[in-house]
Amino acid sequence: MIIRRLTWRGLLVGGALAASASASPMNAQAGDTTTIVVRAGTIIDGTGTTRRNTDVVVRGGRIVALRPARGRADIDLGNRVLVPGLIDTHVHLGWYITEKNRLHQRGDGDDESIAAINATGNAQRMLQAGFTTVQSVGGSEDKAVRDAIARGVISGPRVLTSLGSLNERSGTPDSIRMAVRKFKEQGADVIKIFASKSIRDGGVQSMTQEQIDAACGEAKAQGLRTIVHAHAASAGKASVRAGCSQVVHGVFADDEALLMMAKAGTYFEPQCELISRNYLDHKEWFRGIGSYNDEGFDAMEKALVLRRALVQRYRAVKGLKVVYGTDAVAGAHGQNARDLVCRVRENGESAVDVITSATSLSAESMGLGAEIGRVAAGYQADLVAFDGDPRTDAESFMRVAFVMKGGVVHRQPPSFTGPVRRYP
Repeated sequence: MIIRRLTWRGLLVGGALAASASASPMNAQAGDTTTIVVRAGTIIDGTGTTRRNTDVVVRGGRIVALRPARGRADIDLGNRVLVPGLIDTHVHLGWYITEKNRLHQRGDGDDESIAAINATGNAQRMLQAGFTTVQSVGGSEDKAVRDAIARGVISGPRVLTSLGSLNERSGTPDSIRMAVRKFKEQGADVIKIFASKSIRDGGVQSMTQEQIDAACGEAKAQGLRTIVHAHAASAGKASVRAGCSQVVHGVFADDEALLMMAKAGTYFEPQCELISRNYLDHKEWFRGIGSYNDEGFDAMEKALVLRRALVQRYRAVKGLKVVYGTDAVAGAHGQNARDLVCRVRENGESAVDVITSATSLSAESMGLGAEIGRVAAGYQADLVAFDGDPRTDAESFMRVAFVMKGGVVHRQPPSFTGPVRRYP
């Protein structure tokens, strides 16, 4: 009960004290100029290149060199496969399931402190699963978590957020332009636009071309990217015509829409199965809220079949930039790599290609291509290692043994050469 009286300030200060109390030698060294050598039997660098028996030299939170393994390593990962920190371009950080096993909704009795704790837990689960950067197209509650992580108050992935969204009810084109400017003033990193209904509601286009033009045009003028929820083929095409940055879902996208995206350089973010399976496997968490009903769940079942058909079409489009986004909602945080497994096992994509999609290409889509997404000199030391080789065992994506973000170790194998970090 005491927890319900906590404020955001109290929660984050408490987190800072806890982080300070559990600081390890590896944590302390990662922020200064101490050199840390991470050794791996195999590295898949995020661009399709594979290296064997390589040392990654880290200093000041960045990779300063890659070299053939020699001498002593601070962290020896053995035969594990090392890749860049994974990136999910589409999560909902603030969604969670309450103590009553229901999706949190305003007015359900949970106050701001409970929402903050759950959002923090969601962030930490994703980091432990190997996702060192996520893009949360959620609400204003994301901002405090994003900023606390950036300050080192709490642990979590690097967070970019939209702080809210626009839809057909956002008003006239002028009203939409004003809303975009307000989001920027509030500190949004990206603008989220609902150009179509959800799959539960048929996925039909819901915003006019003029509204989409206004949203994406103003965002571009303000130096912001746009991510557009567009199930309908017409909504995807309208987004390309408007110069939007990224189209997500696209369950009903046709060949023309996909070709338009490829030609315009628009990033495309389809899902594989995590989002649908999460809803269908836990119906009672959501049932009765909005269109979460039998008809809506049936639509999700059908969407799984449609997603499979979409795969062959988008893989056939030369030059289409397919990034990695799961749409992780309540119950799915920390399971983000399930769609990596799905894209290899069900879609027939190669593990190396999906790693590229979830690292360097996703980083590029977020305007961070020169900072993250590669195991290369000059890049942030975001590193993840799997127990197993995803090239021969897709389930390895779910067996994360090591996570480093910005030179700080957040997860490690039971033993390695160098300082030992103990977890509570």
